[in-house]
This record gives sequence, C-alpha cells and structure tokens, in this order.
Amino acid sequence: MSGNTVSLSATLTAIDPLRHTPAGLPVVDFTLAHASSQTEAGNQRQVEFDMPAKATGDMATRIAQMRQGCQVTVQGFLNRKHRMSRQVVLHVTNMELLKVS
Repeated sequence: MSGNTVSLSATLTAIDPLRHTPAGLPVVDFTLAHASSQTEAGNQRQVEFDMPAKATGDMATRIAQMRQGCQVTVQGFLNRKHRMSRQVVLHVTNMELLKVS
C-alpha cells in the first residue's frame, strides 16, 4: 500500500525550540491550525482542527525561525508520533509562506 501525501493550508500556532538528534540532525515540533469550508455529500461543512507536525533538516531550521501566526501551505506525510503511539503527526517536507504575522 502506498499513497501518503498531505497538502494543508494552516496557521502556525506553536513552535517548539529547535533541537538536534544524537546524529546532529535538526528537528522541530510545531502545531498547525486549519479552518476551512468543505463540501461533503453536496453539503457545506465547517472544518477546524489543530495538527501536530514535525520537520527535520533544513526545513526544521527554517520553521524554527518563523513566528506564530504565519499562514503557510505545507506538504508532507502522516506517521505515528513514535513506534508505540497511535497519535498521528504530520511530517512536513515542504512549506510555502503565505502571510507573515
């Protein structure tokens, strides 16, 4: 089975401090807030949620320098927070800054 690609427009609502793995790879955890109107079965539906997210490498360094409130479009994939967790985290591999707060 394949096909795990996510594209999401959202607002950065929390950005943890940049940290490094034991191998020296930069990592940052952050939260994205999304709100939109979607069509489902011919009806409009308001969609609002917070999504935990993570980035590594150059993307982590870039996100760690941003401010809360920035509007972005991100692309990435979903995975568990860690091997034994059922919580889903968006691993961001690309980001476009739409509006600076």
